[in-house]
Formats: sequence, C-alpha cells, structure tokens
Amino acid sequence: MSRRLAVVLFNLGGPDRPEAVQPFLFNLFNDPAIIGAPAPIRWFLAKLISNRRAPVARDIYTQIGGKSPLRELTEAQASALNDALEQRGFNSRVFVCMRYWDPRSDEAARDVAAFAPNSIVLLPLYPQFSTTTTGSSLVDWKHAAMAEGISAETHTVCCYPQQDGWVAAQADLVSEGVLKAKAFGTPRVLFSGHGLPKKVVDRGDPYQWQVEQTVAAIVDTVGNTITDHVVCYQSRVGPLEWIGPSTEDELQRAATDGVPVVVVPVAFVSEHSETLVELDVEYREQAERLGVPGYVRVPAVATVPTVIQGLADTVEEALERGPGLRPSRGTRLCPDSFGACLCRHGDSQRGA
Repeated sequence: MSRRLAVVLFNLGGPDRPEAVQPFLFNLFNDPAIIGAPAPIRWFLAKLISNRRAPVARDIYTQIGGKSPLRELTEAQASALNDALEQRGFNSRVFVCMRYWDPRSDEAARDVAAFAPNSIVLLPLYPQFSTTTTGSSLVDWKHAAMAEGISAETHTVCCYPQQDGWVAAQADLVSEGVLKAKAFGTPRVLFSGHGLPKKVVDRGDPYQWQVEQTVAAIVDTVGNTITDHVVCYQSRVGPLEWIGPSTEDELQRAATDGVPVVVVPVAFVSEHSETLVELDVEYREQAERLGVPGYVRVPAVATVPTVIQGLADTVEEALERGPGLRPSRGTRLCPDSFGACLCRHGDSQRGA
C-alpha cells in the first residue's frame, strides 16, 4: 500500500445557523490568543462580549443567508487541493479544521487518526502568520492530536505570504479589478487586511509585516498596472488602538482625492462575513455616501486554479524539507525583531 498523506487545512470557521452565532463568538473570545486574561476571567469576558455582540452579528449573517459560507468554501478548497495532489501521485486526503466552529480540532483529529496517515502536512488558510490565527490553530491542533495519539511525522507550514501561486492568483484578480475601475478614472488599490490591536504587533507578531510583503509581491507582479496603492486594515472593534491606516479612513481619502478604489481582501483566501458584508455592503455604502467615483471589490481567491496549485506546491515542499515547522520557502522570513515568529530558532522548529 502506498504511503498515506493527510493534509489539514486550518481556517477560522463560522456559525452554520442563527442559533450558533453566540456560541461561535464565545469560542472566539474564550481563546487565550484573543483575550489573554486568566481562564476564569477570560470565560466571564467571553460570555459578556458574545452575549452583547450576538444580536448585531446575527443581523450581519442574516444578510448572507443566516450563516457563514466558510465551511462550504473551505471544503471546496480541500476537494480541489486533494484532486491536485492525487494528480501528482499522492495517496492523500485533505481535512478541514476550523478554530471556532465545526469541524473543530478534536473532530478533525479523530478523522485524521482514523485515516492512519504516514505523513501529515498542517496548512493554514492564512497566508500571513499571526499568533491570533495560525498560532492559535496550531496550539489547539497539537492538543487534539496528542489526545488522539497521532504520531505520524508532521510537517507544519507556518506562512506563505509570497508563495508564487497565491501571489499570481491575487495579481490576476487585482488586474481585472483595476481594468474595471478605470471606467471611473485612475484607481487607487486598497489592499485591505483584517486588523489587529497594535499591542499584538508591538509584542512581536509579524502579521502586519507579512501582509506588506504580500502586497509588495503582488505590486511587483502586476507591474505598471497599479500606479497608486495603499495597505489598510478593516474590522476594528473595541477601544484599543489598532494597526492602520483603516480602510474607512482610506475611503475618505479617496473621496477627497476624487479617485475610484479597487478593494482587495489581501489576507482572506475565502469569502465570509467580512468580505460579503463589510466590504460589499458597508464599505460600498460608505464610499457612495462620501462620493468616491467608483468602487470595485476584488473577490477572494477561493478555488482559482493558480492558488490551488500553489497550495499543492507548498505541500510538496513541506514534505521534501522533512518534519518540523517552516514557512513555504523553507527558511525564516521575518526579521529578528518579530519575536512571536515561530521560526525564531532558525529555519526549522522540530516537533512543531
């Protein structure tokens, strides 16, 4: 029998019905990577925040059918990736593992254990590493895998902000968006990523730096198609200072300058509430109110063949490098100042 390969795709997850919104939010805010308070205090805060935010969140999900589309979209990516791996000769199965809703790590680990793979590749659907996303998912997976007695050699991809397939897929979609926006003038491209509290970045989280590396690679790929661009961040909540500039502020600046915008979800592989509602509805309405001449939103890469082949390349590269944790290119990407980078001990971290 040929060697069996399990690939685990990590993503955020989302409520699958209106009744799941509050418990989904509780799971999110009860994560120590999100709220770092001691467990009893964090549990209380998670209950308080999730109860308060659930009505607003339910209204948001109502606008997109009453649930998040993320599970179905991630399963489609898993199927496409598995097809690509099988075409390359792998005896593979790709599993979906969500951080805050089903299927969570315990369920995914049970399925992986039943598959009995010889090798496992852990692959986040977060191209840019953050302690709040990939870092949290890997910690949760490690506990679940240990509980299931999984001992197969494990290859962990911590990030791939400049992976060729990911960048090429984004570049193609951005070029199409710029062409559409030129009907309204010379556009400004807003590369919009999910925001983070500034204190997280100040503690050495490399997410913002990696987003900037992704944008630089896309801009370099498309060449003079883009003449004006900015990196910005969305989804600010609460009283903390967040990294910026904010996407809202950049819409105001575009209105002042009289230029159309192309909005690119540069840190999102799949559509979800922050693209389908925040970008497509709320920010579009804001742009219209402000008088922005044109608003074009670039879709997430989803199952674009280029990005699927890029993920397959990343799996193959991880297997070739041997067990441990590394970025897609095999060596540490982040400057030494980013102490939260998982590759802080060189180009690999054995046993991760």
